[in-house]
Amino acid sequence: MKVAILSDIHDRLDHLGSVLKAVADTGAERLFFLGDFCAPFSLAALAEGFSGPIDVVFGNNDGDQFLLCQIAAKHSHVSLHAPLAELEIEGRKVALQHYPEIARRLAESGAYDAVFSGHDHQRYLHQIGETLWANPGEIMGRFGIVSFGVWDTTANTFNHIECLAPTEN
Repeated sequence: MKVAILSDIHDRLDHLGSVLKAVADTGAERLFFLGDFCAPFSLAALAEGFSGPIDVVFGNNDGDQFLLCQIAAKHSHVSLHAPLAELEIEGRKVALQHYPEIARRLAESGAYDAVFSGHDHQRYLHQIGETLWANPGEIMGRFGIVSFGVWDTTANTFNHIECLAPTEN
């Protein structure tokens, strides 16, 4: 199964629209969001733009968690997890965490096949023992590159995908 992994929207719905079109092209069946919608309307846009299961962990810029919960309740395919999601997908153990410092320790524990984190708006991919640890980058484009990732659960591989911001198309 292919899983799209997004982080750090920061209310950039224009970028999110471009990313969701690219996600559709990957054939991803599920989506992980690693935090920092900022305003709750970004969750609504994500839920309306992707019909498969969506797993969400909160970030440090998701202050209105009450409204995020209300929006998620309107979309049966959205699951909110507190600061950490521990899931089993296609026989793979995976952890989702906004903060890379915590995610690194989760990866070092060896308890997961894959760990994904956001927060620092940086794209990276590390192999720690048998555990894949990756950050998909940012939807916001603060550092100039709008990107997301795709995790292939069968091969336990991860690829970064860059998207052009709408003004660059």
